[in-house]
Amino acid sequence: MTGTTGASYAAAGVDIEAGDRAVELMKEWVKKTQRPETTGLGGLGGFAGLFDASALKRYERPLLASATDGVGTKVDLARKLGVYDTIGHDLVGMVVDDLVVCGAEPLFMTDYICVGKVHPERVAAIVKGIAEGCVLAGCALVGGETAEHPGLLGVDDFDVAGAGTGVVEADQVLGADRIREGDVVIAMASSGLHSNGYSLVRHVLLDRAKMSLDAQVAELGRTLGEELLEPTRIYSLDCLALTRTTEVHAFSHVTGGGLANNLARVVPDGLHATVDRASWTPGPVFDLVGKAGQVERLELEKTLNMGVGMIAVVPPSSVDVALATLADRGVESWVAGEITARGDHKTGATLMGDYA
Repeated sequence: MTGTTGASYAAAGVDIEAGDRAVELMKEWVKKTQRPETTGLGGLGGFAGLFDASALKRYERPLLASATDGVGTKVDLARKLGVYDTIGHDLVGMVVDDLVVCGAEPLFMTDYICVGKVHPERVAAIVKGIAEGCVLAGCALVGGETAEHPGLLGVDDFDVAGAGTGVVEADQVLGADRIREGDVVIAMASSGLHSNGYSLVRHVLLDRAKMSLDAQVAELGRTLGEELLEPTRIYSLDCLALTRTTEVHAFSHVTGGGLANNLARVVPDGLHATVDRASWTPGPVFDLVGKAGQVERLELEKTLNMGVGMIAVVPPSSVDVALATLADRGVESWVAGEITARGDHKTGATLMGDYA
């Protein structure tokens, strides 16, 4: 028919050229994450990322560990604030710190970025944050995917997810089977909310309390938005340093479900973990959420990390070296509890007392 124009991918809302531009912008950041096992192998733009597995020959029996995650509704705050280069730290932290719980060294990651419309500079900023997080974690970013979903997402909407692979010697896998009565629970401070509980946080602070992300909050010492976008602390290299310097029986990554529920995941049948709240003071953002939403303490504790992002369970003989190692690496840590016989408790973990 004369005068009609055929349908096209671009007319449907997908911009191939913008996607290509985003890839070019992110290449320099991805290059910074290379490890010896990825140097010279392919490169960004291929159909699959490559990793030289011959490096694993030094292991007697290498076990590969895999984890995948996202950062939840924290991405909505990044979108509203127009800050795209920190959310990648959160993504890496959520993935690699799950890997290291079993003692695995993170080797490489891939990412998936879904957008309503490709804004090349925004996508590159997200990947920049992911790459910086990978450097902090000691792993390579070997590939990823950017998908444009017009009609399903708004032009400024996006989401991120990632998957990581690590390796651990079979006879060095950490976990519940190593924990013994009398072991000590060492807490490592979080950098803030990390990437969990943001549906509650957004509901309480933005919807109910009507706080502005740009508002200066005296008790936080910065704007609300800056506090809420504080990146997740990445503990993987710190945890690996502990395994090299002293004996560690288990780690627990404190994410969704809070400290007690995540610690309970590595406590064996017949034992119980008791954590003393008086051993630390949660940061002011946790009090802010609690007061603004009149949220009960137990509800806060099963939703937010309350200032503890990672737990190490070690024998008493390892405590001093563990604390010193973490201090040398700039990680605030302290003795927070112990492993006891179950007694009247169910197998799991309990928080006791009041916060300092």
